[in-house]
Formats: sequence, C-alpha cells, structure tokens
Amino acid sequence: MAKCLLHHDGRPGLPTATHSDANTVLAVTNVSYDFFMNTDDLTTHSAPPQGAPIPTSLSKAARWRVLVAVMVAWVPIAMDMTILHIAVPSLTLSLQATGTEILWIIDIYPLIVASLLVPMGTQGDRIGPRKLLLAGLVIFLVASLAAAFSPTAKALIISRALLAVGAAMIVPSVLATIRITFDDWKERAMALGIWGTVSTVAAAMGPLASGLLLEHFWWGSVFLINVPIILIILPLAAYLLPKPQIMAKGSWPIGQALTLAAGLMATVYAIKAAFKQGASLLLCGSILGCGIFLLILFVRKQLTARTPMLDLGLFRLPAIRVGLVTALIVSGALAGVELTIAQELQFVLARTPLQAGIFMLPIMISAGVGGPLAGKLVVWGGLRNVCTLSLLAAGASLAGLGLASFHDAGWLVGSYMVVLGLSLSIGLTASSIAIMGSVPPEKGGAAGSIEALGYDLGTGLGITGFGVLLSANYSAALHLPEHLRQGLPDNVIDSISDTMVAAELAGGEKGKTIAEAGQAAFSAAHSTVLLSAALLVFLLGLWVFNGLRHYSPNEQSRS
Repeated sequence: MAKCLLHHDGRPGLPTATHSDANTVLAVTNVSYDFFMNTDDLTTHSAPPQGAPIPTSLSKAARWRVLVAVMVAWVPIAMDMTILHIAVPSLTLSLQATGTEILWIIDIYPLIVASLLVPMGTQGDRIGPRKLLLAGLVIFLVASLAAAFSPTAKALIISRALLAVGAAMIVPSVLATIRITFDDWKERAMALGIWGTVSTVAAAMGPLASGLLLEHFWWGSVFLINVPIILIILPLAAYLLPKPQIMAKGSWPIGQALTLAAGLMATVYAIKAAFKQGASLLLCGSILGCGIFLLILFVRKQLTARTPMLDLGLFRLPAIRVGLVTALIVSGALAGVELTIAQELQFVLARTPLQAGIFMLPIMISAGVGGPLAGKLVVWGGLRNVCTLSLLAAGASLAGLGLASFHDAGWLVGSYMVVLGLSLSIGLTASSIAIMGSVPPEKGGAAGSIEALGYDLGTGLGITGFGVLLSANYSAALHLPEHLRQGLPDNVIDSISDTMVAAELAGGEKGKTIAEAGQAAFSAAHSTVLLSAALLVFLLGLWVFNGLRHYSPNEQSRS
C-alpha cells in the first residue's frame, strides 16, 4: 500500500465513463445500498457451512494455554507497528534516506497488511487458523532477518513488505483462534480484553524497546529482536494450538482475493501518492479509477457469486460497522501523533532514543490497565456508553497535549498521556469484544480480518494524512535565509528529517543555524497535528454514540 501524492498542478482526470458503464455502476450501487441497509432479516448465526472448522471442547486450562500461545505470537506483530517511530532519525542518517523513503519504510507495512488481511482471514476460515498462523510466523522470521541487515533504504522497504505478508497471515489467525476457543461470551470478553492489553502494551512498548536497543546497538536491532521471540513461539504454537476438524475443504476463490487486494492497494496508493510533490495527476487519477473499479467489481461478485469469499452481511451489523470505523480513525490519529511526538523529542529536544521511549511510558502503562477493564465495563455500563466516553476522553487528552509544551513537560503532560492510553485501550477493546461476539466461530477469521483492516489501513493513511499536514505547516514555518539555502537540496524544507540531513551535510556554524531553524519550525507545527487528531477523535465519539443507538448486547451471546 503505497501512496500517491498529487500536487498543485491540477486535478486528476478520471477515465470517461460510457452510458452503459454508468448504468452498471448505478445498478451495483443500488443493490449494495439495499443489501447493506436492509437489516430486517439478518441472521448471523447459522449452521456452520461446509468446510468450516468444528469447535472442539477444550478444558479451561487448555483454553488459557492456547490464549498464551497466540498472545506471544502476536507480540512481535503489534510491536512492529510502532517500533520504527523512535528509530526513524537513526536509520534516516545511517541510510541517508529521504523524507519520501522514510514514509515508505513506515507505510509499506500497514498498507500491504491491509490489502491482504481479508483474503488471508477468509482463507484461515477454510484451512484453519493454526496452519495460517504457523506459515505467517515463518515468513515473518525470514523477513525480520532481511530487514535487520538491509544495506539501503530500498532494500528495507522490500523487507518491510515481506514482513507485512507474514503479519497479514498472523493477525486474523489470532482473533479467529480466540473466537473458536472461547464459546462463552464472558470468557471471550476477558480473552479479548487480554488481547487488547497485549496489543496496546506491545505497540506502546515498541518505542521503548527501540530506544533501549538503539542505545547500545545499530538500527537493525529493532528488527532482529523478532527472531528469538518467533523461534520460541513456533514450536510452542505448533504443540498447543488445536487442530480444528474440517468437514470438507471449501474452495478459496483466489480470483476474488486478488481482485480485492489489487483494488485496495491501487486505491490507497493513488490517495497517498496524490500528495507527493511533482506527482502526475493523470497517473494518480487513472490508478485511483482502476482501484475503485476493482473494489466495485469485488462487491458485485460477492453479491452474485454462489461461493463468495467474504460474507458482506457482516457489515450490516452495527458493532462491526462502528468497530471498523473506530479502528480506522483512532489508529490513524494515534500513529500520526506518536510519530510527531517522537520526532519532536529527538530532533527538537535532543532526547536520546531511550529517553524518548521513556517519555511515552505513561501511555504503555495505562494502556495495559485498560484492556482487562474493558470487558467488565461493557457488562456494567453497556458498549455504547463505554465506547463513547472513552473516545471523548481520548480527544480531550490529545487536545491537552496539543496545547502543552514539551520543552517543560511536567505532571500535566504525563496525566494527558495516561488518560490517552487508558481511554483508547478501553474503547478499542470494547469494540473488539462486540465485533468478535457478533459472528459465529466459522466466520471468526473474516471478522478478525475486518477489524484488523481498520487498524492497519488507519495506521498507513494516518501517517500519510498527518504527515502531509505536518509537512505543510513545517514548510510554512521554516524560514531559511537565501544564503543558507545555496548548495542545499531542494527538499530541505519538506520535513525536519530532510532539514537535519542537510544540516549534517553542511556542518559547522551553517549546519547549526539550519538545524535550529528546523527545530523552531517543527515546534510551531506540531500543535496543529495534535489538535487535528483531537478534533477527529472527539467527532468520532459523537458518531459512535449515534451509530450504536440500536445496538443490542444480545448480539454477543446468541452463539
């Protein structure tokens, strides 16, 4: 999942549609609208279809051992989503990477994962999540080694892409295993609460682990840390995870899977690449048109095929709709905020990677508390109230961080970070409980992939969207005298990383002046990103309150 960055030389021209094309699109749109909006006859819990795994009865101790195994397998995946945030300055200077290459290194992982999640999740429902999880771990192991020893920025981008393929196989397998293993909805709520805690703590640990490693080793160590974890979990998972019985192997429509993956990738690439300076509007517009066409084709195929890859009826459930949008927006806002704060701490405040990681420690600690609380709070206060209040609290804490000064960060900044970690952990875990409880076990992989799609797509688009916003404000705030710009690259004003690379190349008093100008501009620009994220999350909280007005908690317990 790449990015298409269009600039100021005009709007992209989309391909001209014929009359028949318009009728086709209109027909598909009408069918899709009626299908998604008609919820009167919806039944999500039917008899397991042919080819679905039959849940086997496990003892309570065995069920929790399975949870431990999949949680350990999940840790490197969750950490990999954030571990690069602190390492960005180090690898930027080591690989002499441009701002565009850095965004690709960060973005390629969540964007490719998002394009493959649903195909992999539906495949897991057919062959069983155990096989898919083990294969994904092997791929992730090989890719981690390749990333750690990448000699160039382009090689690192390719390695991150391979990491994404392995992650796309592991993510839905973990959630499907939880859904299959825990039949009782209260036990499942607690299991998902623990999963939510591991997710948020591991993601929050990413910057801290990165800072600790970079204090003693080179930047490649942030990938190498995955290797011993996977070597330990591979035999453990192979032994502990249940082998679901298969009535009959159902066919996996690979054509539909490729159509969806290509449509998502093309659409996201066009949107992201559209913001790149000097990008071709015609090219980006054409790619966007192709992506949208493939997605429409996929939806139409799901509505008409005898064996669709994905049950689109899942999107008619309020819990899944709200959960997907919540994951999309919150993960995007959080990724943009974390990346902004990490650069502020290191480039502006001259903190070491370890110090930057410790600064974010309150988010990690409070997030670890929020997961287990979510299940109990949903039972006590209801999903609608818990999700809404947690998002409003998160928006308020982001606004507080946007107005605060990191130059003299005291207890107030720490308090905002505690509230942020706690509220987002509770809100996202509550959404996960509702999503996975709204589907039968044989659709656990599909539901899990839909939820994870929101996280990964949101992360990729969030980094791009907030990155563009930050870059625009940074460029406007950066003032370099003409005599300092002589001999510097044209992209010196695009991002603070580009400015710092130019300052290092200039050296001496000139380099120091350039660096100070960049630091001042970044401090002026970062508040815009944090306040924008606050507004977005606050509006999301109001939308969730309205979107779950007809939600019934009985959806969780029908199974």
